[in-house]
Amino acid sequence: MSTDEQAPAGERQPDWWHRDHPTFLSLAGFFTGLAFVIVVPGLFAAILGWIFEYHTAEDLFPLVLVTLAVPIGLVIAPRTRRFGKYMLIGMGVTALVVGGVSAVVLWFMVTYQS
Repeated sequence: MSTDEQAPAGERQPDWWHRDHPTFLSLAGFFTGLAFVIVVPGLFAAILGWIFEYHTAEDLFPLVLVTLAVPIGLVIAPRTRRFGKYMLIGMGVTALVVGGVSAVVLWFMVTYQS
């Protein structure tokens, strides 16, 4: 460890696998993408509903798509490219699972309505 990488007194540097291990980075990116898809739109809607009236919040909700700049920016930057790719994969897989389950539930409800 060089003198530039040494932690200040009392702080311990993360182990090598927390910083550079490919599996750790991939899993962290994937689950960050999963959490991003679930948490960000809900939190954004809650904040909009708290600040604005219902109709205004409903009109402003599509602005949540601006948050897609975060993973795209991570993919563009060379140092965070791998993390950003796996974050996008996590976001895509989560969206596919939610969409697929919604389609199956909707089909079931329409087919077996009483």
